[in-house]
Amino acid sequence: MLRLGPYPVAPPVVLAPMAGITNAPFRTLCREQGAGLFVSEMITARALVERDEKTMRLIRFAPDEQPRSLQLYGVDPVVVGAAVRMVVEEDLADHVDLNFGCPVAKVTRKGGGSALPYKRRLLDAILCAAVDAAAPGGVPVTMKMRKGIDDDHLTYLDAGRIAEQAGVAWVALHARTADQGYSGRADWDAIERLALHVDVPVLGNGDVWEAADALRMVERTGCAGVVVGRGCLGRPWLFRDLARAFAGQEPAAQPDLAEVAAMMRRHAELLADWLGEDKALRDFRKHVAWYLKGFAVGSDLRVRLGAVSTLVELDGLLGELDLDQPFPAVVVGAPRGRTAAQHRVALPHGWLDDPDELVVPVAADVMHSGG
Repeated sequence: MLRLGPYPVAPPVVLAPMAGITNAPFRTLCREQGAGLFVSEMITARALVERDEKTMRLIRFAPDEQPRSLQLYGVDPVVVGAAVRMVVEEDLADHVDLNFGCPVAKVTRKGGGSALPYKRRLLDAILCAAVDAAAPGGVPVTMKMRKGIDDDHLTYLDAGRIAEQAGVAWVALHARTADQGYSGRADWDAIERLALHVDVPVLGNGDVWEAADALRMVERTGCAGVVVGRGCLGRPWLFRDLARAFAGQEPAAQPDLAEVAAMMRRHAELLADWLGEDKALRDFRKHVAWYLKGFAVGSDLRVRLGAVSTLVELDGLLGELDLDQPFPAVVVGAPRGRTAAQHRVALPHGWLDDPDELVVPVAADVMHSGG
C-alpha cells in the first residue's frame, strides 16, 4: 500500500495541483467521488512567508480534508525552509509537495519549475532544507518533476537520486519534458526507468484519461501510484472510477447529462459557499466547456452558460439542457485541457552552462500563488 508518512493513500491516486482548478471546492467535489490524495493549488514559498493575502486564502482547507496536502513552489533554499517551518509550526498542512515540474515560460525564464532540476546542487539544497524543516512535525515532503528541459537536457534520473538522498517520501514524474508542455504522448518508459533507479516510491503522471489507463501505467512501469491532472477536468467522477479499478471492481456506468448537470450544480454551490456567489460563478465559467464536452448542446446555450453569474440563472440554464443524453463515447479516453504545441523553453541567460553551479535564481519566486 502506498503511504505518505502516517497516512495510507488508497487507492494510490493523487490529484495533481492545477492553477485555478484544485481549490478547496474542487478537491471536495473529487473527494466525494473517491479516495486518494488531493493536492492544493501551487503556493509560492515567498508569498507564504510574507503572508500574502491571496496566498493565505489559497491555503485554506475544507474542515474534513485529511491529509491536508499543500504544494509549494520555491527556488531559494532559505525561503523554502522558512515556508516549510511555517507550515509545521502553524499546523497549516499535513504534507508538502515541492513543484519542480511547471513548464510555463514566466517560471522557467527565471530558473524555476522544470528548469530548476538542471542545477543539481540547488535542487539538493532546496530538498534538504524542506525535509529538515518538516522533520520536527513529522510532515512528509514529496516532489513532482518532469523528465527535463528537453531531450538534450534530461534531469529526472539525477533529480530522483538527489530527492531520495534528501529524504523525500516519494517522487512523482510527469513523463514529458518542459519543451513538450502538454503536447505529444507521455513517455511511460521514463517512469519505469525512474522506478528502477530509486528505492523511494515513484508516481507516474501523464495521459491518464480513464481508470484503465492508470492500471496500465502501474502494470507497465512498476510505479507505486498515479497522478491525475487534466483527465479529471469536467469529470470529478474519474476518482470514483479509479477507486473501483484499483479495488478490482467493474467500472460504473458513465453519467448521462442529467447526472453531469447535477455535478455542475454541486460544483457551483461548493464554490459559492467558499468564495461568495459572484466570485464563485465567475470561477465556475471555465469549467462549463469541460463538463459539456461531447454533449449535444446548442452554441447559444453554451455561450449563456459560459457567462452565468448566479446560481438561480445556472439552474434555469441547466433546465434547458436535453438531460436524457448518454455520456458521449467520442470523448472517452480523449485528451482534455491544455494541449499546446511543443515549444522552446525560456531559460535565464547562461542557465545551461554549468549544472553544478549553486546559484539562486533572481526574482524567480516573486509571483502570486496559484500559478
